[in-house]
Amino acid sequence: MTTLIRHITVDCADPYALAGFWSGVLDAPISDEDQPGDDEVLVTAPGAGLLFIRVPEKKTVKNRVHLDLQPQERSRDEEVDRVLALGATLVADHRRPDGSGWVTLADPEGNEFCVERSASERTD
Repeated sequence: MTTLIRHITVDCADPYALAGFWSGVLDAPISDEDQPGDDEVLVTAPGAGLLFIRVPEKKTVKNRVHLDLQPQERSRDEEVDRVLALGATLVADHRRPDGSGWVTLADPEGNEFCVERSASERTD
């Protein structure tokens, strides 16, 4: 019998606002049951949803787990520009002159994530 990941849970100060950011990044909806002010908000992404939970403490150290995103319909660089426009911040740029590498960004509450090359960029 297989065990599946149901949710990836992110502690945060404002679940609905952070879910809104990730909803835009992933082009996945916020659950119809969730509203501003809720202590738990779910983004129903394919595979495993992202569940945002309100906690009182602020993020203070680097994430021990982070998401690696692979754009499907855009290049890595186009995706980085799009996600920065949604409110992410640049943490570190690991792109190399040969086109390989990735970019580390942070969401509006400082949680790090990476944007890798698309599948088509990997085969070119």
